[in-house]
Amino acid sequence: MKSTVLSCALLASMTLVSHSAWAAVSAEEAAKLNTTLTPLGAERAGNKDGSIPAWTGTVTRLPAGYKSGEPRPNPFPAEKPVLIITAGNMAAHADKLSDGVKALLQKYPSYRVDVYPTHRTAVAPQRVYDNTARNATRAKLQDGGQGVQGAYGGIPFPLAKDGNEALWNHRLAWVGNNVTSTVRVFMATADGKRSMPSAGNQTWSFPYYDQDGSLEKFQGYYLLGKFVTTGPGSKAGEAILVHESADPARQPRNLWQYLVGQRRVRKAPSVAYDTPDAVTSGIGLTDEAFNLFGPLDKHELKLVGKREMYIPYNNTMAAQVKVDELLGANHLNPDQVRWELHRVWEVEATLKAGQRHVVSKRKYYFDEDTWQIMIFDGWDAKGQLWRTNYTLAVYLADVPAVVGNTMWGGYDLQTGAYYINMAPNELPANYKQLPAIPASFFSPETLASEGAR
Repeated sequence: MKSTVLSCALLASMTLVSHSAWAAVSAEEAAKLNTTLTPLGAERAGNKDGSIPAWTGTVTRLPAGYKSGEPRPNPFPAEKPVLIITAGNMAAHADKLSDGVKALLQKYPSYRVDVYPTHRTAVAPQRVYDNTARNATRAKLQDGGQGVQGAYGGIPFPLAKDGNEALWNHRLAWVGNNVTSTVRVFMATADGKRSMPSAGNQTWSFPYYDQDGSLEKFQGYYLLGKFVTTGPGSKAGEAILVHESADPARQPRNLWQYLVGQRRVRKAPSVAYDTPDAVTSGIGLTDEAFNLFGPLDKHELKLVGKREMYIPYNNTMAAQVKVDELLGANHLNPDQVRWELHRVWEVEATLKAGQRHVVSKRKYYFDEDTWQIMIFDGWDAKGQLWRTNYTLAVYLADVPAVVGNTMWGGYDLQTGAYYINMAPNELPANYKQLPAIPASFFSPETLASEGAR
């Protein structure tokens, strides 16, 4: 009897501890979203020396008659760099650079970081702010951090307490509702030879942000995405369809492929983790796509803290120049890439004991204003710095949002190869907002019928 009572007490204690570990924040903490914090959880105030300004939530006006998808005007066309970082002065700024960026500066004399004035352009519709405030006191992690419940229509954990919460903030970051883009992928080998391994059309729908939806109506799949390849000729017609779940333990993530040679749609669970990404000719890994794609349960996540860092930001000019102006022999052309000083959250991902992945450790850096990953670095099994990835985040006033899921890519520091994915350069339309997309558009049956035609 005594043993039974003790066991019950221990179980109750463990349940209480488990609940508190994954619990939402208090109403008192959430109230900071209306005072010292922005509606998405960043610090409203600037930094001490003013190099990071206060957040105001201002949306830039677009020209009369502007249509979504057209080239966006550069909101800061007259600005010049306030600081240029090269290998020669890198040491003086090392505390604000990622390990990967420092490695690029050391590896290539032509590489540099042009730092412009910081603009905190990250904004969202009021409904996203309202839902974020609601999520703060109701959203909870589950299944060891691999799922989330009680969140809808906003950042789930604006006052994130651990690495899993930060990653869910990235997965569920505001980047629009329904979007289509015509994009190309470019890569360069160590000897400077450039190619276009893939081109196509991408369409996304974010049911999690359906403005007519609610937490009660949300069916669990936060992202529906389709990528249809249009070139080169050997790949034309291939397609990938994905349904990303907020509750993968109960509602599994689904991914399908259509391969022209097989003329059928098949489930592709192997398109995950460290599988080489065919879209980038294998330079990138599948879970590096969009700076985070698919499960990350092989790594233990630690929220290290917040720091100031130079990251690519407000890169309208990079999106609008010609391809030859953006791509250099060994790296992106520094003349076209805008860097700014922002506060970021750092999350360290370390491979769990007994798990296998070619990247043993990663460091992710999340922009505090958007919760999107802007830069991350990866180390190989021997502990050698191997990879560094980026997104050329761009401000889209028509969404409105700062968007990091376009113009992303990576460098292989060991082979010297690099790539950029979702490059909109010289294309007629990019990141065009759409009205509501029928769920049937994202069904494997529709994918099969499209392939049959």
